[in-house]
Amino acid sequence: MLTTSLHQMHLDAGAKMVPFAGYEMPVNYPLGIKKEHIHTRNNAGLFDVSHMGQIKLTGKGVKAALETMVPVDIIDLPLMKSRYALFTNEDGGVIDDLMVTNLGNDSLFLVVNAACKDADFEHLKRKIGNDCSVEFVQDMALLALQGPKSFAVLKRLAPVV
Repeated sequence: MLTTSLHQMHLDAGAKMVPFAGYEMPVNYPLGIKKEHIHTRNNAGLFDVSHMGQIKLTGKGVKAALETMVPVDIIDLPLMKSRYALFTNEDGGVIDDLMVTNLGNDSLFLVVNAACKDADFEHLKRKIGNDCSVEFVQDMALLALQGPKSFAVLKRLAPVV
């Protein structure tokens, strides 16, 4: 069973850990799932999503290359902005969903689903690996701040956005 870099923090906080996509992940903390859910729906909740696949694409024309694989505009994605996308097959069917962030300097950062990350990585290598560099980002925590007050929480921590 794999663990994220935040595993010990979850244990120290009293998390109930369960297997998920090959990782031991927290399912809830001592306050309980219902309180956590309500708090996130009304305020903001922070989630460890480090088990998800993190992939960096680099190279001249990387935006155009990725755009051949997804039915969304990647070429005009503004700097440091993210867009939800779908990998599609030749018939237009959905292979998987992902998030794409424009890092600038001919570089994109992708977040793909944990259960599909190896297949998504191979799909990228096969389709655009000759046009750009496709590399897994390893051993880096990934957090998701969710809920209606997420922007206010983040703005307190990083006031320049």
